[in-house]
Amino acid sequence: MPVPGLLGKKLGMTQVFTEDGAAVPVTVLKAGPCVVVQRKTTDNDGYEAVQLGLVEFVKPRRVNKPETGHLKKSNVPPLRFLREIRLEDAKEEAKAGDKVLVEQLFKPSDRVDVVGVSKGHGWAGVVKRHHFAGGAASHGSMSHRAPGSIGGSSYPSRVWPGQRMAGQMGNQRVTGRSLQVVQVDPEEHLLLVKGAVPGKNGGYVVIRRAKKVAKRRKK
Repeated sequence: MPVPGLLGKKLGMTQVFTEDGAAVPVTVLKAGPCVVVQRKTTDNDGYEAVQLGLVEFVKPRRVNKPETGHLKKSNVPPLRFLREIRLEDAKEEAKAGDKVLVEQLFKPSDRVDVVGVSKGHGWAGVVKRHHFAGGAASHGSMSHRAPGSIGGSSYPSRVWPGQRMAGQMGNQRVTGRSLQVVQVDPEEHLLLVKGAVPGKNGGYVVIRRAKKVAKRRKK
């Protein structure tokens, strides 16, 4: 196994049916193909990692000069989406120019972590952002969707760190952990995982081997 993960895009959600007729909700990911742009080592960079690039059509003028020079060193075409993936074992062989395909890494029933950027909802109040119940909705109330008290004046005489308040909602890095691989389509470079994946359709994601596998509860 050359690297522990690869890059891709979220295409959307659908459902597949098992042999016994059960419907399974899945997210369709375009997983790769990827190319190794740079191999980082402990001797040169202080850690073991591999820099991957998602192979897709990009106009050369869309890539700035520093990135163009960086890609020319590895003799790879213009790339839009680059990310690093840490390597657990320094002996893993991966050099610049190597291709990384989905069928090389994953198979059905494997567990993966999918890292993406959640949908941005702008500035939101506490009712929408934190699901506060809100105040009375009757006539005369002045706190329909207000947050209420954020700290006493006698104690603690300040606002506790992490107090839930209004602010930016979404548009953050989110990791969907231990998602099960349902199907792999090597011809179309597709990966179907059970459940939802963070981000909007068309958003870039990082797909890696699951670091922690969730334990099933005994019934």
